[in-house]
Amino acid sequence: MSKSAADTPLMQQHRAIKQRYPDAVLLFRVGDFYETFGEDAIIASKVLGITLTKRNNGAAASSELAGFPHHALDTYLHKLVKAGHRVAICDQLEDPKSVKGIVKRGVTEMVTPGVATNDKLLEQNSNNFLAAIHFTDQANSGAAFLDISTGEFFVAEGNQEYIDKLLQSLRPAEVIFQRSYQKHFKENYGTRFYTYTMESWIFDEAFATESLLKHFQTHSLKGYGIENMPAGIVAAGAILYYLKETEHPNLQHITAVQRIERDDFLWMDRFTIRNLELLNTGTEQGNSLLKVLDQTASPMGARLLRRWMLFPLKDIGKIQERLDAVEFLILQPELRKELVQAIKICGDIERLVSKIPLKKINPREVMHLAKGLQQVALIKSWCTAATNRYLQQLASMLDACEVIVDTILQRLPDTPSVAANKGGVIKEGIHEELDKLRQIASGGKEYLVNIQQREAEKTGISSLKISFNNVFGYYLEVTNSHKNKVPGDWIRKQTLANAERYITPELKEYEEKITGAEEKILSIELELYDALVSELQAYIAPIQVNGHVLAVLDCLCCFADNALQFNYKKPEVHEGLSLELKESRHPVIERNLPPGEPYIANDVLLDPADCQIIILTGPNMSGKSAILRQTALITLMAHIGSFVPANSAHVPLTDKIFTRVGASDNLSGGESTFMVEMNETASIINNISPRSLILLDEIGRGTSTYDGISIAWSIVEYLHGSHASPKTLFATHYHELNELEEKLPRVKNFHVTNKEVGNKIIFLRKLAPGGSTHSFGIHVAKMAGMPPELINRANDILKQLEAKHVDTADKGIATVVKNIAAPQLQLSIFDAHSETFGDIRKKLQDIDINRLTPVEALMKLNEIKDLLK
Repeated sequence: MSKSAADTPLMQQHRAIKQRYPDAVLLFRVGDFYETFGEDAIIASKVLGITLTKRNNGAAASSELAGFPHHALDTYLHKLVKAGHRVAICDQLEDPKSVKGIVKRGVTEMVTPGVATNDKLLEQNSNNFLAAIHFTDQANSGAAFLDISTGEFFVAEGNQEYIDKLLQSLRPAEVIFQRSYQKHFKENYGTRFYTYTMESWIFDEAFATESLLKHFQTHSLKGYGIENMPAGIVAAGAILYYLKETEHPNLQHITAVQRIERDDFLWMDRFTIRNLELLNTGTEQGNSLLKVLDQTASPMGARLLRRWMLFPLKDIGKIQERLDAVEFLILQPELRKELVQAIKICGDIERLVSKIPLKKINPREVMHLAKGLQQVALIKSWCTAATNRYLQQLASMLDACEVIVDTILQRLPDTPSVAANKGGVIKEGIHEELDKLRQIASGGKEYLVNIQQREAEKTGISSLKISFNNVFGYYLEVTNSHKNKVPGDWIRKQTLANAERYITPELKEYEEKITGAEEKILSIELELYDALVSELQAYIAPIQVNGHVLAVLDCLCCFADNALQFNYKKPEVHEGLSLELKESRHPVIERNLPPGEPYIANDVLLDPADCQIIILTGPNMSGKSAILRQTALITLMAHIGSFVPANSAHVPLTDKIFTRVGASDNLSGGESTFMVEMNETASIINNISPRSLILLDEIGRGTSTYDGISIAWSIVEYLHGSHASPKTLFATHYHELNELEEKLPRVKNFHVTNKEVGNKIIFLRKLAPGGSTHSFGIHVAKMAGMPPELINRANDILKQLEAKHVDTADKGIATVVKNIAAPQLQLSIFDAHSETFGDIRKKLQDIDINRLTPVEALMKLNEIKDLLK
């Protein structure tokens, strides 16, 4: 390569560093700017909207260049990462003033979507997980999830479906796995995740175990309950390796690892999470269950509530513990109010504490932490005095960390500066030399006034004044009229139109003293502040426990507030199998009704001994799907320890909730509606147990009518005959299924009621025993605004189908369709009378008799008479 601009020492240094991080955008610190070169510059200019220029010396070789001021790093960094780029931040590792030649540089941090700690890159109310998956030749894979911004670390093992559910639930910002499994990952989990692949040798059990033992400084992993999870250990080890590779050596806030055991929680597959709209609805304005339940006071509480919702409890003792605590808090409004207020003041303790080992916590955040820990002391005393055992247990886990709080309050002023390097972060009386230097720096004005007065008297220059500029520091200014009085030892520095400026040895000596004092002040303050942050390191684990306990209390207070505000009642969770809901409501729909419109509540009873399967029929838009969903949501809410929207609820301990709601094509994956439907239904059929709750909505709709009826019929028979006898709600358009009530003893027909007024239909949304006779699809089409002629033709075809269906049932629907008469409209071309009668018929159909005045009626009659002339 010829000598060119690219061969300067600076560019050689850049190239050497870039070779170590080829897949990252390298932000290269040069003076007060972060510069990007070549391909990185092209990316940066596009993503950040900054100017792209060329760097060259007139030679043939040149390089693209784009940069921004170093203080704008936070603004630009999050834009690059959000755009899906890995970013390596390369800083100057030496003070340029003290170095001859090129400054030593190195990557101080690598930021990727999964290892972001910057506040602008993080969403307050949800975790930012980095996930690792270890694929094995066996059925089970290992998975690990780490949120570096909070220190939460989870490990799991399971089949593909379980890993898929975890990925869907925890929604990692980045997923890492073995390079050789790229195709496998894409086929099984799609392209919705940001992924990064690594060499297979990293995914080694012995290597991973050693990494974890070294990190946690323990002799075994038994204390974390993961020693028998080899694939999970490998995934966790891969995460630690990845953090090391991305320049994240300070991980003291990752103090423990927890296992997520499939059998510990009520199981919901990813279809159920989507169908029940737990986290989102697929539309921006839609309201999910999380959105309507989340009234937490802190980001920690919001993140925990999300996790509780995705992993509902299956331990009846723990469920009861939460429910009793919520009931206690409802009866103690003052305590609840105080708790919520104190939790609000604490802020996001989990994320603040994670900044300590990274040395990214600023003085104001340290003071905020101290004030939060003072609130922890109050919360501990209130909960200890409470008569609820669970609150007392939580109180026993809290540690107010009084020693470090006192240290912080002694050393930092009440409102320290946001940046430690700006000074003003240490109180007076802490460091003797610091106080003296501050006196020198702050006593400057007084000293200058003394010099000015003394020199004015000595020289007789009455207008003498002292000022300062950046070029030559402090100076004495003398107007031209007094110029002849200037002593010989003053040194002239500048001549102006009306005056001259001088310096004296005394002024220079004072200036050095002041400048030196300010530099020393900053140096001592930084030293003292760093020492304080180092002292905080010992308190990371107890402060993290505090954060978790406050999050639990926040969720419990949120449940109590919801119960009072929205009239939720305490569910009775029992170990039997029957589900009985009185006056149950849909928690999301009822919150979004127009003002003054009441929600129509319904009773639901499912009992494997008597009413195991409910076949639910009713008009379109009548509320069948709402009844299905609210039954599942109430069951789910009870299992997370929340009160529920019902007058009373006897909820059996449930191990799985399955839903198959609505038709959705997976066309990008090459699957039809019917294929998706059958896959999801097969997953349900193969995983049922006596404690399962199954919701099926319109099964078989994706294929031909008779195929659909046959499949739906056989599914009901299979669920009824299964030894598991799962509780099932089956909403359908196929009224033929109502016949199953006569054939199968534990199948019961219900319908959603409606009332016909004239030619209109009113949905009463009330559940009643017995099947429905027709679906009112044409009525709904009319309500949607379909043209009257289309509606009329549909009614005509329906009558013919209903009339001929009985005669040709054995010949199949094709025979019926063949025999449908063509529309009568063709005759009107040849028959003027037919056309006239058609016009008259249309005019009569379009008349709204209820709104017609007598005069208008006579006029209409006259119009019709004219048509017959």
